[in-house]
Amino acid sequence: MKAEYDFSQAKREAVIPQTGKTRITIYIDDDVLETFRERSESAGKGYQTMMNEALRLYLEKVKQPLDEETLRRVIQEELQELRAAK
Repeated sequence: MKAEYDFSQAKREAVIPQTGKTRITIYIDDDVLETFRERSESAGKGYQTMMNEALRLYLEKVKQPLDEETLRRVIQEELQELRAAK
């Protein structure tokens, strides 16, 4: 082993680059993360894989952008529920 190494030309990156995946940092609520971890143990697959699957299902379900008519309908429904709760 050398006494000193030259890292002046070094690059910070993965040793083996991943294709189709990006490393990010996000905050997940503790209860949500714990639920995915518990379910992943019983399902026999990783919790990150299960989170990706859940996100894909959501994106499939919500293919259309939220238009004005839908937004108005949702707001009206929410207001009616709030009024009924009072």
